[in-house]
Amino acid sequence: MALIVLAADKGSPGVTTAAVALAAVWPRRALLAETDPAGGDLVYRSAAAHGGMLNPNTGMLSIAATARRGLVPDQLWDHVQPLSGGLEVLVGLGIAEQAAGLAGLWPTLGSAFAQLGDSPNAPADVIADCGRISGDTPAVELFPHAALVLLISRTEPEAIARVRDRAAALSVKLHGGPRGAASLANPLVGVVLIADPNNSGKLVNQVNDMLVHAQTGARVVGTLAEDPAGAEQLAGRRRGRLDKSMLIRSARKVTSDLYQQYGAAWTTVPTPVQPVQQVQQSAVSQAAGHMPGHGPGPQAGYSGHAGAGR
Repeated sequence: MALIVLAADKGSPGVTTAAVALAAVWPRRALLAETDPAGGDLVYRSAAAHGGMLNPNTGMLSIAATARRGLVPDQLWDHVQPLSGGLEVLVGLGIAEQAAGLAGLWPTLGSAFAQLGDSPNAPADVIADCGRISGDTPAVELFPHAALVLLISRTEPEAIARVRDRAAALSVKLHGGPRGAASLANPLVGVVLIADPNNSGKLVNQVNDMLVHAQTGARVVGTLAEDPAGAEQLAGRRRGRLDKSMLIRSARKVTSDLYQQYGAAWTTVPTPVQPVQQVQQSAVSQAAGHMPGHGPGPQAGYSGHAGAGR
């Protein structure tokens, strides 16, 4: 199994939304980790399985003390909380200042995340929401342990230019230099576009051409629908059949394509999993909950924010 990290260069393309949506429809057991050094959002957006709020002190904050004494992958589960419906999350830091407690521990966390798939007791893929990254962001120290780095980007020209430059910088950092399309290396750097479904095919081709020309070694691996209604459902602020939304349908397509291309390489031990259809149906409630003060969430929903924000 694998560590998949999601990040963005600048702005608010919806990294947290993408992470929640992909984790909720992931074909195998998934642990969603909020690893943004600037702080996490799920504690404010999502209801816990017991119906109350998530505990902000159980997650990345509590794992810091454990990791300083060494971290066995199975110990991650001691710091995990289930959302209403069952999606398992490692809650992020409350504020950026708390990231000082994780200084020097990011490689340890990356190794534990990557090895969790080999756990004999509770194997899982880890989907890590790293938020916005820059050259000195400590979360980048997770990346060498990842099987796949996904850069989330909108499709405005300035956003595409930034994701091209960020992919090129990551290629230098992770692979030692620029790479052409014929020399892809691990971890693979992929781009997920937040796009209008009616125009996504043309955009994918254009962005891929740009990535190849810049010798980034990256390529577009999928698109998530820009779906404000689905975003509101995902955040628990609007009722409806979220499983039928463009956002979730596109998330299923991205996960399906990723597994078709790379899943075999990630599988290190055979693990019994639910049928994909069952997972997709149950995922409608996995990250469900409601925003504090907004009343009950949708009968079938996730928590997160697709239209804007992190």
